[in-house]
Amino acid sequence: MPWSAALRDTAKSGLVPDRALSDPRRAARGALAVALVVFPVLAIAGTKPATSAAMGAFIAGTATFQRSFRPRASLGAAAGLALGVSTFLGYAAVGLPPAFPLLLAAWSFGAGLIWAVGPTGGVVAATTVSVMLVVVQLPVSLATALGHAALCALGGAVQALTVLLWPVDRWEAQREALADAYAELADYARRLRQDPLAAHLDPEPFITARSASALTPWQQRHRPAGMRGLRGIAEHIRPTLAALADPRVGAPAEGPGRDRAREILAAAAESLDALARAIRAGEPVRPPRSTPALTLAGPVDGPRLTGSARRSAKRLASLLTRAADTLDRQDSSTVRETDPWPGTPGGLRRPSLLRMVPSAAEAIRRQLQPRSAVFQHAVRMSGVVTISYLVARPFGLHHGYWAPLTAAMVMRPDFAQTFSRGVARLAGTVAGVAVTTAVVQLADPGVWLSAVLAVICIFGAYLTLRTGYAVTTACVSAYVVFLLGLQAGNPLETALERVLLTLLGGVVALGAYALFPTWQTARLAERLAEWLAAAGRYSAEVMATFGDPAGRDRRAVRDALLDSREARSELLQAIERADAEPVKHADQVPELSRKQLDRARAAVGLLGRSAVLMEAHLPDADSPPVPGAAEFADELRYATAIAAAAVLIGEPVDFSGLREAHARWDASLARRPEGGIEDRTTVARSGAALVMQAAADLEKAVRHRRVPSGA
Repeated sequence: MPWSAALRDTAKSGLVPDRALSDPRRAARGALAVALVVFPVLAIAGTKPATSAAMGAFIAGTATFQRSFRPRASLGAAAGLALGVSTFLGYAAVGLPPAFPLLLAAWSFGAGLIWAVGPTGGVVAATTVSVMLVVVQLPVSLATALGHAALCALGGAVQALTVLLWPVDRWEAQREALADAYAELADYARRLRQDPLAAHLDPEPFITARSASALTPWQQRHRPAGMRGLRGIAEHIRPTLAALADPRVGAPAEGPGRDRAREILAAAAESLDALARAIRAGEPVRPPRSTPALTLAGPVDGPRLTGSARRSAKRLASLLTRAADTLDRQDSSTVRETDPWPGTPGGLRRPSLLRMVPSAAEAIRRQLQPRSAVFQHAVRMSGVVTISYLVARPFGLHHGYWAPLTAAMVMRPDFAQTFSRGVARLAGTVAGVAVTTAVVQLADPGVWLSAVLAVICIFGAYLTLRTGYAVTTACVSAYVVFLLGLQAGNPLETALERVLLTLLGGVVALGAYALFPTWQTARLAERLAEWLAAAGRYSAEVMATFGDPAGRDRRAVRDALLDSREARSELLQAIERADAEPVKHADQVPELSRKQLDRARAAVGLLGRSAVLMEAHLPDADSPPVPGAAEFADELRYATAIAAAAVLIGEPVDFSGLREAHARWDASLARRPEGGIEDRTTVARSGAALVMQAAADLEKAVRHRRVPSGA
C-alpha cells in the first residue's frame, strides 16, 4: 500500500469514533476516587501537592480500565506505586540539567520494554513517563520530592480502595471472554452447516478465554460457581463440531445423513448462542426451541447417523447439556474447573504481581536482541521522547513537556496504532484545549471550580475510553488544562503552546517510525514457519496418542494445541498489521509472495484441521493402539520441523520422506483383514490422508520462490 493510502486509512481509523461507552458506574467510581484525593489535598496542602495527587489518581484509575483479568484493585495499587517511583526519580533528577534527559531516556526505554509483558503493562508504563514529565514541571525542593511521590502513590491506593468498596461487575471481563468463545463456536457451527470443510475458528477468543480462566488465589475463592468448567467444555465442543461435519470422519457428504448433521449443527448453533447470552448475563440458560433436534433419534422413519458421526453427535449433545447444567445449577459441586484434556491438573493459576517479577524479567530478557519488535520499540520510544524534550527546551516554553508527553503516549510497537493514535491525539488535543481555554477565558474559574471541572473531565475520559482515542484525548487535555490551571499563567498563551508542542511531539514520533520502522511485513515468513512447526507438533501428538493410548501424556496434546493456536494468532495479527503498512509485500519478503503466503496458510490450516478431527476421537487409555501410528507421528514431527526451517530461510519444501513413510504405513493397514480395521483406525487413516494433502499443498504453495536481488 502506498504511503498516501496508508496515512489516509490510519488517520481515518484514529478519528472515527465508536458508539461504545464504558460502564457509567465504573466511570463515576474512578472520578469519585480522584475527587476523594484532590479536594482534601487541595484544602490541606495547596495546589502543587493536589496536582501530584490528581495525576496519580487519574492514571491509576486508567489502569483499572485496561483489558486485564487481574483484580482491578491490584492494578490500581501497582500503577500508583509505579507513578510514585517515577515522580520521585523525576524530581530528584530535574534539578540537574544533564541528569534528567538521561533519566528520561532510560525510563522511556524501560517503559517500552514492558510491552514484552503485555499490552496492559505497556500502556501503564507509558503513562508513568507522561506523569514524570508533567508533575516535575512544578518546581519543588528535593526535600519535598518524596512527598509528591507519596501523593501519586496515594492516588493509586485510593483508587484501589474505591474499587474494593464499590465493586462493579467484578467478573465482567471473564464473562465477556468466555461468552465470546461460545459465540465463536456458534458461528463456527453455522459455517460448518453450509460448508463441512469450513476454515478454522478465530483463535483469539479461545486464547483470551484461557487467559481469563487463570485466577489469583483470591479469585479462586470468590469466583461464581456458574463459571466453573465452561471453558473446558468449550474446548471439547470445538473438535466435536468439526468431526461431525467433515465427510471424511463424520456425516456422509450427501444424503439423509448429511441432512441430519445439518439439523444437529443448526440446533447446536442456537444452543451455543443461548449459552453465550446466559454467560454474559450471569443467568441460567434458556434452551432454544431447537434443543430436541440435538437428540439422535429424530423421527421414527427419519435418518440416523452411524459410526464416528453418531459418536460425535452424541458427544456434542452431552457437552451442550453439561454446559447448560453448569449454568442452571449455579452450584459449586456442579462441575470442577479443569483443563479440557483428561488426566491434566485442574485450574489455571495466576501469580500475584510480586511473584510475576521473575517471569516478567525473563520475558524482557528474551526481547533484548536487535531483531525484536519490542526492543526496537523501546529504542525508538526512548529516542523520540528524549529528542522531543531536548528540542522543546531551547524555546524556553513553560509547557515544553507536552512534546515528549505526546510522543510517549502515541508510540506503539506497530505502524497502524502509532499513526492512528498520533492523528487522534492531535485532533483531540486541539479540541480539548480550545474548548477548555474558552471556558477559562469566559468564566475565569477559581481554584476550586477548576478542580471540580477537572474531575468532570476525568469522568468524561473514563466514560469514553472505548469510544475512541481522539474523544478520550480531548477529555484528558481538558482535564490537564484545568488541573494545571491551578497554577498561574496566561491561558491563551498556554493553549497555543500546548497545541504547537503536541504537533511537534506527534511529528517527531511519526517521523521516527517512518525512518526507523518495525514492519510486520518483513516477519510474515517467520510467523508462518512458527505456525507450521507448531501445527506439525500438534498433529504429531494427536497421531501418537492413537499409536500409544496408554503411554502418551495427554498434556502433550494440550500444550501442542496451545502452541499452534498462539502461533496462528500471531500470524493473523501480523498479516492484519502488515496490510496497513505502506510497503509492498514483495519488497520486504522477496522469497515469498503474498499469493504464496495465502496458499501456504491454507495448507498449514489443513494440517491443523487434521489434528482437530482426530482429537475429537482420541482413544481411551485402555483402547488398542493403531499399528504404525506412533512411527508415522515421529516422521511427521521431524518433517514439519524441517519444512518450517525451509520456509524461514527461503528453501524449497520437500515432504518426500514423509510421503514414503505414509505409503508404507497405509499399505500395511490396507493388508489387514476388513473386519480387523476398527473405527478409530479409520479415523487415523483419514487424518493421515489430510496430513499428506496439506503437505502436497504446501509444497506447491512455496515451490517457485523469488530470489532476493543481489543474492
